Amino acid sequence: MGKEECKTMLDALNKVTACYRHLVITLGSTSDSQNLREELKKTRKKAQELATANRTKLTALLKDKTISKDDRTEYERLWVLFSSSMELLDVDMKRSLEIGQDFPLKVPTRHLIQTGMTGSTTTVAARAMSVQNMKYEADSNIDTSDLKELETEITQVGQMMEEMEMKVQVAPWAVEAKQEAGAELKSTVSVGNSSVGVISICEEEPKEVDGEPGLMKVLAGIIFTAIVLVAGILAYCVINLS
Repeated sequence: MGKEECKTMLDALNKVTACYRHLVITLGSTSDSQNLREELKKTRKKAQELATANRTKLTALLKDKTISKDDRTEYERLWVLFSSSMELLDVDMKRSLEIGQDFPLKVPTRHLIQTGMTGSTTTVAARAMSVQNMKYEADSNIDTSDLKELETEITQVGQMMEEMEMKVQVAPWAVEAKQEAGAELKSTVSVGNSSVGVISICEEEPKEVDGEPGLMKVLAGIIFTAIVLVAGILAYCVINLS
């Protein structure tokens, strides 16, 4: 039960951090807006809540001396995945701060970048928050007022990562993967109830029809023989005419 719960919690964190990264990409572009800044704030806070829950759960399990060796191995693997997700969140939060400082909305100091991306990011934000419709607050200063709060949260995330390394010492290079690299690309992946659907990136291999391989070999042999025969006739004609 503990492993399945941890996997579910980690999966939720990964989805929210992925949505947050998608939103950060649109900062400073022509899709940037007050709503986007609020979506970033809510998604970021949701990711931190999930991160805290994951840290508490996994720390308690890894400190338990009574768990089996197989369970500990699985929890260590989940811990490495969790640490990687935290590193990505930390990087994206710092990127969001830098771009937000360079592209304030209220008093713009430079033109927004024309990236070719247009449209609203509401769907992505709603997916991260697991809601159907996003509710926005009428805060006209969110693009500047939130930057101070973001700086504080970046420090907190950094401290959380340091505490994680001190409380639980798991060497990433000592953890073995359960599947080959890229194995997830060969399977049908469900992105959850909050997603717009199911992503299927598995291409079915063509099935061989009984007798088809033998027939193809026969046809290939006939074609090859015909080519050799024509080449021999042409060579004979060239030699006799010269």
